[in-house]
Amino acid sequence: MSEQAIAKKQQEVDAIVERINNSISFVVVDYLGLTVSEVTELRKQLRDEDVFFKVIKNTMMRRALDQAGIEYHEEVFQGPTAVAFSAEDAVAPARILANFAKDADALTLKGGVIDGKIMSKEEIHKIASLPSRDGLLSMLLSVLQAPVRNVAYAVKAVQDKMEEDAPAEAAE
Repeated sequence: MSEQAIAKKQQEVDAIVERINNSISFVVVDYLGLTVSEVTELRKQLRDEDVFFKVIKNTMMRRALDQAGIEYHEEVFQGPTAVAFSAEDAVAPARILANFAKDADALTLKGGVIDGKIMSKEEIHKIASLPSRDGLLSMLLSVLQAPVRNVAYAVKAVQDKMEEDAPAEAAE
């Protein structure tokens, strides 16, 4: 192999390493058998959530993971491989890919890394069932607001009761 070809491959690996280092999660899938329209729809869904999706050669991905210092399961990088990277929402790639795989039997989750932890395909499916970050934040906000809201209702009820009793006392 020529030095020029080796340098080009190293540039590709370096780009993947940079993508890995800038991502909080990535999910690896087998996409073989998806139609062009299915791939187009999948890419659109991922793009809408700011998830980068790319078909990557297994050897390139292994080298990039080695350079990034991330361990991986060898069986994840067998056969056709595409990777979805997210720099903002750790759950987004898993959620989108798992939901898409329900309708597209050809798409198979293989595994991934979320917040630096290696995940099996089973763990990816579990994480995919979690709500998005915004959904979790709204749930937390709701839980935090509940006590304040309950106190406000109690104060309002006391005020209403006092207003009901006040005209009766004035009439006497």
